[in-house]
Amino acid sequence: MTNRALVVDDDETIRKVLAKVLASNGLEATLAEDGETALTLISGNPDVFQIILLDVMLGANDGFSVLKAIRSQGILTPVIIISARNEDYNTLYGLGIGADDYIAKPFNPIVLGAKIQALIRRANLAQKEPNPIISLGPFMLNTKTLHFFKHDQELFLSGKELSLMQLFMSHPKQVFSKEALYQQVWGNTVVDDNTIMVYINRLRAKIEDNAKEPKYLVTVWGVGYVFSV
Repeated sequence: MTNRALVVDDDETIRKVLAKVLASNGLEATLAEDGETALTLISGNPDVFQIILLDVMLGANDGFSVLKAIRSQGILTPVIIISARNEDYNTLYGLGIGADDYIAKPFNPIVLGAKIQALIRRANLAQKEPNPIISLGPFMLNTKTLHFFKHDQELFLSGKELSLMQLFMSHPKQVFSKEALYQQVWGNTVVDDNTIMVYINRLRAKIEDNAKEPKYLVTVWGVGYVFSV
């Protein structure tokens, strides 16, 4: 089966150059000139591309926005940011929001080809591992990168909050007593009721539409808590 790549760049000349680089590495290129087109192609066919080459400067819906949208949907296709912006900040930002590599223009076709092949090999190996994405209602948790989203917007949780969310999302509609939560998240059978309440309230403040009237993380009076969507 021929590997396929998506090239997203608003410069037609660059798109053609990248298509040639891909062809020389045995990949078939699909070309997109803006972020909206790219998201349509990716969202409709999340598994059709083995790698995405993404420019940053794409107008209103720039490459970073496209990358965030891709990752918030749980799509783990390798992404290489290719941009004339080669400042350290942009490199670190791109890698921080989910890019797998970052290469500056003008680029060396041989180096780019090697990076593409390496990322595809790594992705093929990763497919043999359990899916790290848990999606439930408006929520998505990547248990590998520990990124958590609600309605495609990233929410920043502490380590213990992430552990609680992973437990709840892995067992929707299961009622957890305070004892069970403390044992599974804190590893302790001695229950600190105040600690449980503090973390439940912190989570509600972040994930609920109205923390005072929770609809996702609900109290089952006299028993414990349940996560339901």
